[in-house]
Amino acid sequence: MTKKNSAFTVQGDLNGMFAKKQEEPKKSGGVPLLKALEVVTRNMKTTGYRPRTISDYTLHVKHFAEITGAETLEELEASHIYDWLASMNVSNQTKLTRLKCLKAFLGRCFDSGWLQSNFWRAIVIRVDSAVKQGSSAKDIAMLLQILDLSDFVQFRDATAILLMSQTGLRVSTVAQLDASHIDIPQKLLKVGGSLLKNHQQMFLPISDELARMLEVLLQQNEQVRRHYGVSNSLVFITKYGGSIASSPTNNNIQKRLNKYAREYGLKNINPQALRRGFAKSLLDKGAHIALISKALGHGDIEVTTRYLYLDKEDVAENLRDYL
Repeated sequence: MTKKNSAFTVQGDLNGMFAKKQEEPKKSGGVPLLKALEVVTRNMKTTGYRPRTISDYTLHVKHFAEITGAETLEELEASHIYDWLASMNVSNQTKLTRLKCLKAFLGRCFDSGWLQSNFWRAIVIRVDSAVKQGSSAKDIAMLLQILDLSDFVQFRDATAILLMSQTGLRVSTVAQLDASHIDIPQKLLKVGGSLLKNHQQMFLPISDELARMLEVLLQQNEQVRRHYGVSNSLVFITKYGGSIASSPTNNNIQKRLNKYAREYGLKNINPQALRRGFAKSLLDKGAHIALISKALGHGDIEVTTRYLYLDKEDVAENLRDYL
């Protein structure tokens, strides 16, 4: 028998080197999640919060703990919140409501010094807001036919409606227009930058019909002002010759449009809807979004896209032309 060379015999005691080690139990640390909830809701009761609000905190935080298995505040991280949200078979709007409640709870914990960072602030849920429709050409035409153009106030209102629907001007700008801004021969509105949000002068074309109405309105204004001894050059005035806007939130034209909408059962007949309708009309006629944005006086083209209420079918149909 050949004697085994001792050089190839490992001398160290390696018994159990790769035996499966028994995991040590994790040490818990930090403030228990449900204990924090108890303290927060107790403080809310003391400071007079509504029972419904406190109930929502309790319901959603307990559900969060149940789904994620989190026991302490210290162990929480963004992934826990994402897992919790992913477990819900509800609309994004409902998720958003629940997330706001959880964030409010975690914010209180952060303010109390139980959490070292507010990691949840970057977590958001996108919810498509309801699309605001613009005024339709049909409703505008119907209202213009109803109004009595022999009455000064109704004629003034009709002119303002047609002007806003053809130019997209804000009602606050319309209230400040004066005779110097209207070029009847060239059929142009030359609006000074001081009247616009972006402070840039704008030239806007007007139709023959609107040019004629503005010409008649300016003549009628002179008679009204002479009758009451008022001196101004405003395009849109009250029946007493003064400004139609006594403040940024008190505008006669806006009030009258609301009245007409209620009285005649017309939808989307208000200054903002007329502005949106103007934008959509330009788009339907083939205008580029950059041109529409310029016409609306927007500094950011993203703002313009909110005015163009395109549904999924509209988008698909328009994209088909570029295939």
